[in-house]
Amino acid sequence: MSDQSRRPHKPHKPHRRPQKDPVRILAFEALRAVDERDAYANLVLPPLLRKAREKGDFDGRDAALATELVYGTLRRQGTYDAIVAACVDRPLREVDPPVLDVLGLGAHQLLGTRIPPHAAVSATVELARVVLGDGRAKFVNAVLRKVAQHDLDGWLEKVAPPYEDDPEDHLAVVHSHPRWVVSALWDSLGGGRAGIEDLLEADNERPEVTLVARPGRSTTGELLREEAAVEGRWSPYAVRLTEGGEPGAVEAVREGRAGVQDEGSQLVALALAHVPVEGRDALWLDGCAGPGGKAALLGALAAERGAVLLASEKQPHRAGLVARALDGNPGPYQVIAADGTRPPWRPGSFDRVLVDVPCTGLGALRRRPEARWRRRPEDLDGFAPLQRDLLRTALESVRVGGVVGYATCSPHLAETRAVVADVLKQFPDTELVDARPLLPDVPALGEGPDIQLWPHLHGTDAMYLALIRRTG
Repeated sequence: MSDQSRRPHKPHKPHRRPQKDPVRILAFEALRAVDERDAYANLVLPPLLRKAREKGDFDGRDAALATELVYGTLRRQGTYDAIVAACVDRPLREVDPPVLDVLGLGAHQLLGTRIPPHAAVSATVELARVVLGDGRAKFVNAVLRKVAQHDLDGWLEKVAPPYEDDPEDHLAVVHSHPRWVVSALWDSLGGGRAGIEDLLEADNERPEVTLVARPGRSTTGELLREEAAVEGRWSPYAVRLTEGGEPGAVEAVREGRAGVQDEGSQLVALALAHVPVEGRDALWLDGCAGPGGKAALLGALAAERGAVLLASEKQPHRAGLVARALDGNPGPYQVIAADGTRPPWRPGSFDRVLVDVPCTGLGALRRRPEARWRRRPEDLDGFAPLQRDLLRTALESVRVGGVVGYATCSPHLAETRAVVADVLKQFPDTELVDARPLLPDVPALGEGPDIQLWPHLHGTDAMYLALIRRTG
């Protein structure tokens, strides 16, 4: 009798079907959309969550976990990539992107949440079996078991270079920002380790939802009756929803009488509305009005004074969003689809002009964490001509004695002061207006005359504003 015939027969292990976890599958789908389609998580996630609720797969806690997994993984992607790279035997670029997304989700559960390590690993491996297959699930399991050997601080000691050797690279790994972004933000802040670390940490915090009560249509008193609603910090029209409040549940927001708008954006509109102008104050222009938040607030403020707002937006579909935001405005207004660099209006037509120009969006990394990985330094060169053209046209569009507000949701000096300085060389009959006294309750606005808001100092997006008066 052969040796093989004497061995006891082992029955085949039945193949176990992977268990589908709706929360983690949804988080994975959102990350794939961000990677494959250059989508933004804040646009992709809400419809996915709504669909899951309608199917009965989700409750409030499930939605909160899915949101945390998506945003946490995106915010900490740079840190987690460095850690995963230390746990695999090949360059990350050779690992398939869907596998990296699953590993990122697993790393965030292990290092950025209170989920027990064994649960984080097993749930992620099960997700890998569902979305990647058994073979790659084994790879995920092996990598995550290595990741689980240290906590986040322990890993940072291993993968981040010492601050003394390379400050920018240290901060980039520890705070999960590309090195060039760290360098640019540091330049804008003006140096000092404490400030840049505070800013980078603030970029990785989950921002509160801020509402705006549109004058003549809603009040902060109405909004403050909502559950978990508190007053804004700086804007008299702002209300913050704490504890993950849902703006879609607010009646005034559903009806368009209030909106979701960061306080930084509200302050930009308020500063332009409050700056003194000489003589007539009847016609205001929002020259880059999409998607309509600032236009809605400016339109309401203009109506209080009997002025009219013209809201111009180049893209027709975004002009439609502006029209929706302004619908119900208490005074007259007009929305048009027009190119702000080749305007249909006559020069010198307006008393106040706002141009919130397209930019890299480095001031809103709390809300759009994927933008930090998507942007490149060369993007600045792409935006620069448009930013200058829009400011140039705005200055041509305002009358003598009127004021232009140049705003951008980026603190990068190449998108802020460099643009203003370059354009004003061509307009000698202008002067910068000190914007700081127009926001008297807001501290730490800089040396002036322009203002720079910061997430770590003001709890807002990093909005920039320069006010320029035509003097001749």
